[in-house]
Amino acid sequence: MTPKLTVVGAGPGDPDLITLKAIKAIASADVIMYDALVNKELLQYASKKAELIFVGKRKGCYAYQQNQINELIVVRALRGNHVVRLKGGDPFIFGRGAEELEYAKEYAIEVAVVPGISSSAAVPAYQGIPLTKRNASQSFWVITGTTKSHEISKDIALAAQSKATVVILMGMGKLSEIVSIFSSEGKAETPIAIIQNGTRKDEKVGIGTISTIEAIVEEKKLSSPAIIIIGEVVNQRVDLTSMYEKANRTNKVTQRISA
Repeated sequence: MTPKLTVVGAGPGDPDLITLKAIKAIASADVIMYDALVNKELLQYASKKAELIFVGKRKGCYAYQQNQINELIVVRALRGNHVVRLKGGDPFIFGRGAEELEYAKEYAIEVAVVPGISSSAAVPAYQGIPLTKRNASQSFWVITGTTKSHEISKDIALAAQSKATVVILMGMGKLSEIVSIFSSEGKAETPIAIIQNGTRKDEKVGIGTISTIEAIVEEKKLSSPAIIIIGEVVNQRVDLTSMYEKANRTNKVTQRISA
């Protein structure tokens, strides 16, 4: 078989939020190397003969360093395998997908990419938060909170000066600095939402303002992995509660009053 690497976006967490093409790639893989943010339920689509290798990273704890992952991809592919590199969200949005594809090509390995639904858009949407909305926001930034050198991204200061919606990934460790930056721009009362484990069953949400969000995070015990959304659109979120759920709650209240 021709050595092949397919970098696949696994979506934001809900196992239903994955493309059909991604499922086909998983099913055809001889080797699957998957990250920490990938929902393990997706591995059910893999062949029983496929080799499954966890290569995830969490809070500075690495199963493999990036250079080791690159080498592992090449070693497995050159054995005549189809290697699927399964990444959370979209592999080209802070996912190092392009780096891994470029490295594999140096060894004449056939490469392909399957885009995924990015958490930067899907997670806010699941909470009814539109990243753009007429008369509220004409654009949005998607920024990494922490750079390779473990410092806060300088782009956050630039974004804080704009009227755009700001979406920050991997930013919980820099929350105090983010609050300070927006406060210094006179935006202490700007709405902010923090969504942990977005689109998953254990999703947790905290909504407040720049001035109150740190207390809310402590109260709700929010932590990584989480996405930070800053902007007026947070206050204009759509109520996605179903009419059935609303009616059910109303009935329960009525029953308690009657009793």
